[in-house]
Amino acid sequence: MFEAFLSGLFLIFQWPALGYLLLGVFIGIWFGAVPGLGGVTGLVIIIPFTFNMEPVSAFALLLGMYAVTSTSDTIASVLLGIPGTAASQATIIDGYPMAKKGQAARAFGAAFTVSAFGGVFGALILAASVPLILPIILAFTSPEIFMLGVLGLSMVGALSGQSIMKGLAVAALGLLISTVGYAESVAIPRFWFGFEYLLDGVPLIPVVLGLFAIPELIELATRRSSISAVPRDQAVGGNLMAGVRDAWLYKWLSVRCAIIGTYVGMLPGIGDSIVDWVAYGHAVQSTKKDPKFGEGDIRGVIAPESANNVTKAGALIPTVAFGIPGSVATAILLGAFMIQGLRPGVEMLTTHLDLTFSMVWSMVVANIVAAGLLMVWSRQVAKVAFVPSHFIVPGVIVTVLMGAWLGGASLGTWVSCLLAGAVGYVMKQGGWPRPPLILALILGPIMENSFHITMRVNDGYGWLGRPLVLVILAIIVLTVFLAWKNIDKSRKLKNPESAPENSNVGSSVFSAPFALLILGLCIWASIAAAAWPESVKRFPNAIVVPGIAFAVWVLVQDMRRLRTDIAISGGGRSMMGQAMVWSAALQSLRFMGYLLATLLIMLLIGQKLALPLFAALYLCRWAGQGWRVTLFYALVTWATLIVFYDQILNVLWYRSWLAGWLPSYLPDWLPAWLIV
Repeated sequence: MFEAFLSGLFLIFQWPALGYLLLGVFIGIWFGAVPGLGGVTGLVIIIPFTFNMEPVSAFALLLGMYAVTSTSDTIASVLLGIPGTAASQATIIDGYPMAKKGQAARAFGAAFTVSAFGGVFGALILAASVPLILPIILAFTSPEIFMLGVLGLSMVGALSGQSIMKGLAVAALGLLISTVGYAESVAIPRFWFGFEYLLDGVPLIPVVLGLFAIPELIELATRRSSISAVPRDQAVGGNLMAGVRDAWLYKWLSVRCAIIGTYVGMLPGIGDSIVDWVAYGHAVQSTKKDPKFGEGDIRGVIAPESANNVTKAGALIPTVAFGIPGSVATAILLGAFMIQGLRPGVEMLTTHLDLTFSMVWSMVVANIVAAGLLMVWSRQVAKVAFVPSHFIVPGVIVTVLMGAWLGGASLGTWVSCLLAGAVGYVMKQGGWPRPPLILALILGPIMENSFHITMRVNDGYGWLGRPLVLVILAIIVLTVFLAWKNIDKSRKLKNPESAPENSNVGSSVFSAPFALLILGLCIWASIAAAAWPESVKRFPNAIVVPGIAFAVWVLVQDMRRLRTDIAISGGGRSMMGQAMVWSAALQSLRFMGYLLATLLIMLLIGQKLALPLFAALYLCRWAGQGWRVTLFYALVTWATLIVFYDQILNVLWYRSWLAGWLPSYLPDWLPAWLIV
């Protein structure tokens, strides 16, 4: 075993494997840092180039790229509040508030340090655990997988906001949305409203980008300042080395979370979706001294970043040992196995164990190299937090819209993104946590499949008495209880001056209607599902019952808060006025109008012209910039669309009205792909 472990390490340091590994790292840093790209897109693009490579070199390139996306996605999570991948959602909770305090460099220093540590430590734990892996994985069958999904949603719902009931209600809403489209068991469409686009379900990437990115960009645009609310010369304790010292100070937290990431990552299909929340929950529940989670606590960055990097190495084991792809990315890696003539199975843990360990070591070395490079670059990257927002907003909007387009290449992706942005804005203003909705969208299909298998095999709910199910259920109850206890304690200790954003007078104006929306959707879903076969409606009905209960609870609390806000404000009209002012509602509607206009203009002239036009109009009319700056920015936007998205990614563009007739009128020396 130890010889194979060392042999795998030596394999990746041989040429040309090392060169391909470094190339993969550079590509992965870019794909992880740009919202909407991620490791799956990178694997799809790179895998054709591995056809004639040796196995070690091929997987060094693929895994070197894939592994570091969980390191570089910290950039978007911290600076923009956008999860670069599903495994970086928890980082947003404290990372983005740190950027607002001018401490982005500190967050980067801690995150990149623990990422490098977690990669090495996780590999050592993984090597020692190979003999134990088979019984661990086999112990988790459909009932346990379903309960793990419930655990993940309970954690994110309880830990991602100031109200546990709001978090759980949003989780129920996300699960309900995940049932849109054809059912898992029978080809009967559910909740598709007659739109063929929804038959395949609600698209994940456009919803993630819209829900997280657009509300933050609206805030930046309306605030007309930088990401950091603190001037650069007044930012205290925000340098890179402070983050490195934090990582050392909380080294045992990092060790524990790396262990969590290793073992949770082995669980096929569900581990990489919940691991950052499990680690974040552990950090919250194990912290006794001065907890400030959700307000910029560095421990809220260290915990998920220690766990999410090593998860991919853990997830590799069931893929190579049993041929069980736990995600889209590992399914693509299984295709790479076929190309290389390798067969997942026992041989990968015996005869080819050195090759298996070379894959793990590829991820480890890639994380170390990426962390080192990002540490060098992070000082410059962190300066983005102090750049005026009008230079950030249009570029990020273009990236977000193109990232959404990569998620489906149809008009529906942009519509989904903008609708999710509007919903995200209301949720942000009303104090509703957004991460539970996204995690529910990810886990929904997995949980429904496990739920159906469990009910069929066990002929009812007898599976609830299984020992491992009872253990997970006990952890769920303990998680919710401890989260409630921590929230209650923080409310008692918190000064009114330091109240969170969602405690502004008038926030109930946004919160109560959203609670009513969840309640209405759950009731309507139960009525619509009545005519479906039992196998089709069973999972939605299992969702709407707790969803209605959570929504009613929140609605009652919001109505009480609404009456209090009216009394404090001196009347309903006065309260509405205050709510419109602190939420910048009118300016936000104007910004959404810009985005909607961009969508409509795109139908006429296409994305290659509409997006640079948006950047130009924003800088000129909203930001009041001169024509030189506006023209330069628009040209850079256009060049990025042409070089990166068109020529490198070969994006399938929307066929606009202009594209139908313009190419025939262009001169021979002017390629049509430069314009439409």
